[in-house]
Amino acid sequence: MASPAIERSPCVFCNIVNKLENTELLFEDDEVCVFRDIKPATGFHVLTIPKRHIDDVKSLTSADKQLVAKMLRTAKELLAKNNLSEDDARFGYHWPPFRSVKHLHLHTIAPESDMGYIARMIFMKNSYWFVSPEYVEKMIEESS
Repeated sequence: MASPAIERSPCVFCNIVNKLENTELLFEDDEVCVFRDIKPATGFHVLTIPKRHIDDVKSLTSADKQLVAKMLRTAKELLAKNNLSEDDARFGYHWPPFRSVKHLHLHTIAPESDMGYIARMIFMKNSYWFVSPEYVEKMIEESS
């Protein structure tokens, strides 16, 4: 018996996860996948997303602690595979409502030193609109 067709979602990232978009996946396993940002801030700008739909960082719970750690670990592994340094990379999440897609995604941007002025504003470290993975991990710990 054929498996039922997967229906399109209003969430573009869920459609990417379900292979309903023509998007090259740079990495994929049972929990996460990684693909290029459609408006890259530098030569290497990727998004690491959970396959399970989670709206954003504010929707995370203590049960998601391992997932968030895996997202960052996966992003760092891809940097290394592409001969890029963590020391010249920027990682972060946009804080709601400052996000374009309502599906949790971790930005990895490298080399950070190649970012232009506008990108530095959009992805400003520890701003109220773009937060670090460490901030998100701490937020999850404090919520438990």
